[in-house]
Amino acid sequence: MTTRGAATRYARALLDVAIAESIAERAGDDLAAFAALVDEHPQLRQALTHPTVPAARKRAVVEELASRLGSAIPVKKLLARLADGDRLSLLPDLLAVYLERLRDHQRVVRADITTAEAMPSDEQARLQARLAEATGRQVSLTAHVDPAIIGGVIARIGSTVYDGSLASQLVRMRERLERQF
Repeated sequence: MTTRGAATRYARALLDVAIAESIAERAGDDLAAFAALVDEHPQLRQALTHPTVPAARKRAVVEELASRLGSAIPVKKLLARLADGDRLSLLPDLLAVYLERLRDHQRVVRADITTAEAMPSDEQARLQARLAEATGRQVSLTAHVDPAIIGGVIARIGSTVYDGSLASQLVRMRERLERQF
């Protein structure tokens, strides 16, 4: 099984428990805090993922860190299980899958928008509302600036792209003109 597949199983199990205990968002925050701590300290990451470090020592470190972070019990149990199985290397994928499934559970989609210039917040709010209407879900926006699109907006939601950029319109116009002549 791929690491993404294993991470998916763990993420699904944690989300099921967290939803049942009404702590789904907190569990995501706790998991993210632990992953950030491990990511910020390369020696810690190496110790937790190195195969020669005994699982019992990894578990002791994980339990101590999770307690200091104030992690929810289901997160502590999952982290301990990962340490016991020498699977802490799954943590980045597990976090990504968990957050993806949490957004899906909350009916939230992520949208990346690209504009030629920074978009004012009131226009972003209107675009966010229109995208929410189009998708039937709550939309979380991430804005990017790319002067190469000249003007307009490109919105990406999952694999769907809404391209309203001036650069794309000019390309389509040129193609139509070339076909006519």
